[in-house]
Amino acid sequence: MRIFLAGASGAIGRTLVPLLVQEQHEVYGAFRNPAHQERVQSLGATPVVLDALDGQAVNHILGEIQPQVVIHQLTAIPAHLDLRHIDRDFEPTNRLRTEGTRNLATAAVHAGVEKFIAQSFAGWPYARRGIILKTEEDDLDPTPPPKMKAMLDAIEALEHTVLRERGFTGIVLRYGPLYGPHSSIASDGTMVEDLRMHKIPLIGQGTGVWSFLHLHDAATATVAALTHAQHGIYNIVDDDPAPVLEWLPFLAQCVNAKPPMHIPNWLATAAVGEHAVALMNDIRGVSNAKARKELNWTPKWSSWRQGFREGL
Repeated sequence: MRIFLAGASGAIGRTLVPLLVQEQHEVYGAFRNPAHQERVQSLGATPVVLDALDGQAVNHILGEIQPQVVIHQLTAIPAHLDLRHIDRDFEPTNRLRTEGTRNLATAAVHAGVEKFIAQSFAGWPYARRGIILKTEEDDLDPTPPPKMKAMLDAIEALEHTVLRERGFTGIVLRYGPLYGPHSSIASDGTMVEDLRMHKIPLIGQGTGVWSFLHLHDAATATVAALTHAQHGIYNIVDDDPAPVLEWLPFLAQCVNAKPPMHIPNWLATAAVGEHAVALMNDIRGVSNAKARKELNWTPKWSSWRQGFREGL
């Protein structure tokens, strides 16, 4: 198939392109920074310099390439995220998820694209109530912390844009928090550096449940979605949801850092914001049962325990 991959130079894109090429797909890898051209070409894709916020340019490029599939992996998350100002740091990504998605979807319809696969997120957006393990049928958070509302609005806008369009088969992949090469949770990642510097505390009871995902498994699930996915949403996470109380000290141990200090909820709220408390105490885990069944996909790194220990 001829595939247009937006975000080819990002963490998932760099892992995904070689897998697509290995499957004999013709890949056009798009990215905004011209400095990434050699990187994308070396992975086996035809490089395309493109600003996804330029609707005319997107329409022109897709009209020229005439891909059968568009894969949307665009984000602009800073290498070092400031949790106190997470709303500010996510503004560029929010625009890519709203304006960029609209531009890509509109151009895809005009170009006759058959399938549109878009990256979404399952790390915290589900409602912070009810069952501990959320499925694709469960509601997203109706009252997110204020600093995360714009982020959730952008995620919902992306999903709505992709799934409401009838000109192509729209598929949304809700990835869990990512770890592995080129992510913040890597041997040289910014989160790992902060852990080693004792900058990441354990807040409150640490009862928030996280469902992680290795970058390799994000890529293999995306490849599986090309041939097996139907219109709709798929949670893409590993098999081992775990509370912060378990995974954060384990991660610190794996990277030879001191155990994280404990701080109370009130102090974290005052110093960072209520979203920090929610991320460490209230968020729910995610079920991957639908993806395993319908995509015929099994994560290689079935548990973050194995992934952190062997990969970090």
